[in-house]
Amino acid sequence: MRVIPIAPDAPAARAQAESCDAEDRRVPKLDLPLARREFLKGSGILMGTLAAGTALAALAPSTVWALELKSLTQAEGQTLMAMGRTLFPHKKLPDAVYALLVKDLDAKTDALPLLREGIAGLDRDAGGSFVKASAARRLVAVQAIEGLPFFNTVRGQCVTSLYDNDMAFTVFGYEGACWEKGGYITRGFQDLKWLPAPPVAASPPPYFG
Repeated sequence: MRVIPIAPDAPAARAQAESCDAEDRRVPKLDLPLARREFLKGSGILMGTLAAGTALAALAPSTVWALELKSLTQAEGQTLMAMGRTLFPHKKLPDAVYALLVKDLDAKTDALPLLREGIAGLDRDAGGSFVKASAARRLVAVQAIEGLPFFNTVRGQCVTSLYDNDMAFTVFGYEGACWEKGGYITRGFQDLKWLPAPPVAASPPPYFG
């Protein structure tokens, strides 16, 4: 798998982020696992852009991304992206994140026959093209194969590929590990904005046993 980086070296960027002042609450620009729109020679190529005005577009060095596939075709990759979005729908997550799912599945050489068979089945059940089918029809097609090896392989990979990356962290507001910086108590313990504040009754009285 070859992904052409468009940002500085990841370790260098990570070191810069870790060396920032812990009291500085600004979010630094991070390396995002995207790729430059260049001529690629893989079996398939997934390409797209980040929506202007979004958090990722503001942090990424470029709004254009491209990802080369080693074994899967572009059509197969697009089908897996659509399946990933059907299984784990997030309006805020761009296609670039779902492309990471395809990248990781493409690297599973032993699973390629299973993936190709499953993709063909999805297209068949969706009336010819799973990608072009309506969201409702995609959901029915995916529900029909729930529990089968193909379904379990894709769903299992989604958990890691979709959520363990800098792009997802940025979208969901996760600032990364804080234990080495003293924990969350003094570094944003109460700054969660995307969930309602819990009632006082939700916190039990302190235990001094």
